[in-house]
Amino acid sequence: MRRTLLPRLKIGSRAKGLSPETSKEAYYTATQFQLMWWKFQRHRMAIIGSVVLAIFVFIMIFCEFLAPYGPQSRNSDYIFGKPQKLHFFDEGGKFQGLFVYGVETAFDRETMQLVPTEDRDVLHKIKFFRRGEPYKLWGIIRTDLHLFVVEDGFVHLFGTDNLGRDVFSRTLYGTRTSLSIGFIGVMISFVVGLFMGGVSGFFGGFLDNLIQRLIEFIRSIPTLPLWMSLAAALPKEWSPLRVYFTVTIILGFITWTTLARRVRGKLISMREEDFVFAARIAGSSDLRIIIRHMLPAFLSYIIVDLTVSFPAMILGETTLSFIGLGLREPVVSWGVLLQASQNVKAIEQHPWLFIPAAFVIVSVLAFSLVGDGMRDAADPYSH
Repeated sequence: MRRTLLPRLKIGSRAKGLSPETSKEAYYTATQFQLMWWKFQRHRMAIIGSVVLAIFVFIMIFCEFLAPYGPQSRNSDYIFGKPQKLHFFDEGGKFQGLFVYGVETAFDRETMQLVPTEDRDVLHKIKFFRRGEPYKLWGIIRTDLHLFVVEDGFVHLFGTDNLGRDVFSRTLYGTRTSLSIGFIGVMISFVVGLFMGGVSGFFGGFLDNLIQRLIEFIRSIPTLPLWMSLAAALPKEWSPLRVYFTVTIILGFITWTTLARRVRGKLISMREEDFVFAARIAGSSDLRIIIRHMLPAFLSYIIVDLTVSFPAMILGETTLSFIGLGLREPVVSWGVLLQASQNVKAIEQHPWLFIPAAFVIVSVLAFSLVGDGMRDAADPYSH
C-alpha cells in the first residue's frame, strides 16, 4: 500500500542529505498527518489553489491597506469611468515610472452623455506606501497608510460605478465580506452537521428518526421562497452588521443537512465494527468513540464535504445578494457589487462592473482544487 509514496519520499529525502535507510525509517514512523502533507505536496493543482486562496486571505485581512480608497468614497469627476491603464513610458517614449494619464470629460453624441477620456498631456505618478485616505485597520487601528496612491490625481484600476466609487477598492472590501461569510457559515454548518449526523448514526432509534425527519423538512423547503420570506422578515432598520451576521447564521443552519446524512451513513456502517466494540470494552464513552475513533476513519469524506461547502456558501451569498435577498448597501460583497450590473446597459456600456464575478469564479475554482488535493491526501496509503 505504501509502495507508491515511498520511492518519491526517498527522492525528496536524498535532496535533503538523508540516506535511503533514514528516509525509509522516517516514512514508516510518520504520523497520518505527515503522510497527508507529503501526498498533498505532490498535487500540483492543489498547491496552485492553495496559493490563490492564500492571496485571497491576505486581501481579506488587509483590504483597507491594499485599497487606495474607501468603499464609499466617490469621485464625481469620473462617474462610470473605464479602468485606467498603467503606463511606464510617456507619448515620447521616455521612461516615467508607473503612472496613469489624467482625465478630461468629452461629450458623446451617440449616448448624449459626458464621457471621461484620457488626457495625454497630464501624468499622475503612482506612489507606493504613501499616506492617503484615513481608515481603521480591522476597525481598530487608525492609520492612513496605503499600498499605493496617486497624490495629485486619482487612479481607478477597475473603473468606477454609477456613483463614481472605485470598483477595485470595493472588490477588495467585498472579498473580506464574501469570504468571511463563507468561513463562518461553513464552520457553523460543519459543527452542526457532524453533531447531528453523529448522534443520528451512532444511537439510531428515536433520535435517528427525529433528526432524519428534521433534515427532510429542511430540504423540502423551496430555497427561493424561503429567502424571500427571510428577506421580508429582516427589519429595514437593522444595521448592516446585524444583517450580515443574520445572513451568515441562516446560511450555516440551512446547509448542514448534506454533511449530516453522509456522517450518519458512515457511522451506521461502522458502529458494529470490531474496533468500536474494543473501544467500548476499554471504557471509552460514546462521545470519545465517535470523535476519536469513528470520525477519523472517514476523514476524507468529511474533508470533501467541507471543501465543497466553501464555494457553495460563497455562491449562495453572491446569488442572494445579486437578486436582492441577501446583503444590501452599504455592506460591500461580491454579490452586492454584481447587483449593480444586472441590466443590459451595464453589459453593453459598462462591462467592468462584472469584474467581481471573476473573483467569485477564481475563488470557487481554487477551493475545488484544494478540496480535490485534500481528498486524495486524506487517504495517504491509496494509489
